Amino acid sequence: MINRGDAKEDGEDSAILILFPEARRRRLEMPVTFDRRELDQILRIYGRMVAAGEWRDYAIDHLSDRAVFSVFRRTSEVPLFQIAKMPKLARRQGAFAVIAAGGIIVKRGHELARVLGVFDRTLKLAEA
Repeated sequence: MINRGDAKEDGEDSAILILFPEARRRRLEMPVTFDRRELDQILRIYGRMVAAGEWRDYAIDHLSDRAVFSVFRRTSEVPLFQIAKMPKLARRQGAFAVIAAGGIIVKRGHELARVLGVFDRTLKLAEA
């Protein structure tokens, strides 16, 4: 049995032990966030789309089950796209998804760079 109050301040016994269930509970209470590399990739796409005049504003939400980067044409509108990170789906369908305004999942995958590739395509006018 481990007593947390028995840690001594000197020598090798100064380590504080945290039980696995307690550490897991603390980790689950923390919101999901984008790490620096992920945010860099997203902001690179965002900057390119702002320069093209497509997007004008964004919002980042860190929720308990997912992190969402929403892009807007105007601040008062609903988001055009949402780039979501959902770690619970990482082993199945992939943790990353691009979701359109109507809630339709445009692209989902395990790698953020591949999912963001959906914005690299240029739209072409179809001739009738």
